[in-house]
Amino acid sequence: MAKKKKIKIKPLNERIIVRRLEAAEESEGGILLPDAAQEKPREGEVVSVGEGRLLESGDRAAMQLKVGARVIFGSYAGTEVKFDGDDLLIMSEDDVLAVIE
Repeated sequence: MAKKKKIKIKPLNERIIVRRLEAAEESEGGILLPDAAQEKPREGEVVSVGEGRLLESGDRAAMQLKVGARVIFGSYAGTEVKFDGDDLLIMSEDDVLAVIE
């Protein structure tokens, strides 16, 4: 199993960086799906987190998500970026719908 490389990009404020999980290449019935027919997964792993939302008091709100958390997000959540050969999503912590435990 290949070791995952550490991401060297830091999101600002309440944003997080997510690596989308791989799409299923086979349907539940066993039919192989071409790339064009595969739906982009709405599940991923948090690879970097910001420092938290800046409050009026000047303090930072604590982030609810941590690096390594598996999350579910909306279909149109985040901005897709390619960084250091990785396809990543930069999104607000508010775009996350659930954490998979």
